[in-house]
Amino acid sequence: MDDTAFKSLYDLVQHMHGELPWGRVLDAGTGRGSMSWLLDLETVGWTAVTGAQSMAGEVRRQIGGDLREQDRLVVGNWMDPELLAGERYDTVLADYLVGAIEGFAPYWQDRIFARLRPLVGRRLYVIGLEPYVQYSPADPAGRMVCEIGRLRDACLLLAGDRPYREYPMDWILRQLRLAGFKPLDTRRLAIRYGERFVNSQLDMCDQRLLRLQDRGLAMALSEHVAQLRRRALALVKAEGGLRYGHDYVIAAEPV
Repeated sequence: MDDTAFKSLYDLVQHMHGELPWGRVLDAGTGRGSMSWLLDLETVGWTAVTGAQSMAGEVRRQIGGDLREQDRLVVGNWMDPELLAGERYDTVLADYLVGAIEGFAPYWQDRIFARLRPLVGRRLYVIGLEPYVQYSPADPAGRMVCEIGRLRDACLLLAGDRPYREYPMDWILRQLRLAGFKPLDTRRLAIRYGERFVNSQLDMCDQRLLRLQDRGLAMALSEHVAQLRRRALALVKAEGGLRYGHDYVIAAEPV
């Protein structure tokens, strides 16, 4: 099946899963997107882990009254060896987890799959984003996406935060094999960024600039953010979105 037939990365995961039961599911790096998908699955029970109390609060509000007795939301760090120690799940989802780890366990990305390995009973799915901010695309859409990403990361660093550190699919596959997994299937899905991407990334810049002690620098950057937002939204409208880069999904099983 052509990957363009899938509306989302979660559709790809479900296609790869086929007729297998989901069983007990671990969402190893939960967020609003993965939780929305998880709540629609027929699961025996699920555990969702986040490293941030703020995200846990958002997810709790999203779950509302849909939390069953066998479900739980956990705040923890995968560097902690006691986190879910001795537990096992039929299906484990690592949804943009490797990139997000930078904010909670920097330079620990090469350990995450070995850490998850004892928890995976049958199937692991890894969703990730091909790195893009360090490249210099020739097309206008690609240049705009990279310009937004670089400005976002600069504002995060100036505010004392750590940007995500994305890893290419080839790196993930190497690490999976080293950790005792056998990759079963890989898919890439082309990205078309729209207004929501532009506004969410540049809103992040505006929020971080509030923390800067140097208000002159903050005001100059704020004006640059506003100018970039205008240019980006105009290009989105003219091009019908910013077509650049790929997300990917990997299905793997423990050896």
